[in-house]
Order: sequence, then C-alpha cells, then structure tokens
Amino acid sequence: MAFFASTILSVIVLRWMPVYYTPLMFIRLAQQKANHQELTLHHHWVPIEEIAPSLSTAVMASEDSHFQEHHGFDFKAIEQAAMRNIKHPDKRKHGASTISQQTAKNVFLWPGRSWLRKGFEVYFTAMIELCWSKQRIMEVYLNSIEMGDGIYGADAVAKWHFGTSASQLTKGQSALIAVSLPNPRRFNSAHPSRYMLRRQQRILHEMRFVTPLSHE
Repeated sequence: MAFFASTILSVIVLRWMPVYYTPLMFIRLAQQKANHQELTLHHHWVPIEEIAPSLSTAVMASEDSHFQEHHGFDFKAIEQAAMRNIKHPDKRKHGASTISQQTAKNVFLWPGRSWLRKGFEVYFTAMIELCWSKQRIMEVYLNSIEMGDGIYGADAVAKWHFGTSASQLTKGQSALIAVSLPNPRRFNSAHPSRYMLRRQQRILHEMRFVTPLSHE
C-alpha cells in the first residue's frame, strides 16, 4: 500500500512540477567519480513552449512515430522487434520502447534489462499515460533524457553542442539530436559522423509525415 501510494503521489506531483534530477544523472556522476573524472552535469529545465517544435517532431520521427496515437505501448512495433530478434538471434537485439516508456524509465527508474525493472517500467508508463497529457510526457522527455556526456535535456544540448537555446534549434540540429538518442555518449550531435549525417537526412525526410505535437 505504501509503495502504490508513494508512486501515485509522485506521478501526480510531477504532472506539474519540473523534473530537476533523475536517477541516471546521479548514476553518471558516480561513474565519473569512480573513474576520477571531473564531475559534469549540464541540465536546465525549460517549458515545452520554449523548445523548438522541430525537436519533438524529430524525436517522434526517429523514436516513436505513433506517439500521439498509442497509450504508452506500440504493440505493432513490439511484434516487429520480436520477429527481427527471432530471425536474427546473433545480431544486436532490437527494442520497441516508446517515448512514454523512455520517460517512465528516465524519471522513475534505473538503467538495466532485468525483468524487475521492465515490470516497473510498464507500471510507471501506464501511470503517466493515465495521469499526464501527451504534451506533458514530451515536455518531461525532452528535458530529462541524456543527450550527451553529462548533458541532459534540450536546452543543455542546444547550449553545449550548438551554442544556442532550445527555442532556436533548427530542423537540422533537431534531427542530429534525435540521431544521437539511442546512444548519446557514442553519437555526438556536435561532431556528427557520416553515419549520423545520413541518418539525419532520413529523419528530416520522415519528419514531413509526422503531425507536429500541439503545445497547448
């Protein structure tokens, strides 16, 4: 009862309250300390109205094209990923996490692939889909997700990688950020590789078919 009460209260409070820190931020700081690195954490919360609409469009085109249609889980994408993994068991496993699932994981949980963590992810995803609007889920996602080494959120990556603010991000910059999201410490949006540039063009093309998210 205490667990359910505390988690429900947390979800309700964060429906309005900015998310200033996430478990991953503290984990990365601990890793930096263990590796005797300078402690680095760049994060600045901004409302979704101050984030260029092209960024939400780019992440939907790249990460979750049915974000505005599903209720937290894209079962068709899950089925397709499962079929690919069965047909190609020796290759890297494909996932089908939606933006809602990634938001739940980033805000409430820790990285990992255990069944326990996945179960909690399903629970928190259902909770935020029930209590938050799609605009709020996207706002929290774009403010909390890791976008570089020690960089979290749209405004921080805009400043440290492009010398601008989240509101001034161009479509090209937004697409590069979206390219980096599967592995932001490997794919640097400030210094894109040829693979990233090719993927950027693909996302820019796919953005034309994504309905922009209303910020109302």
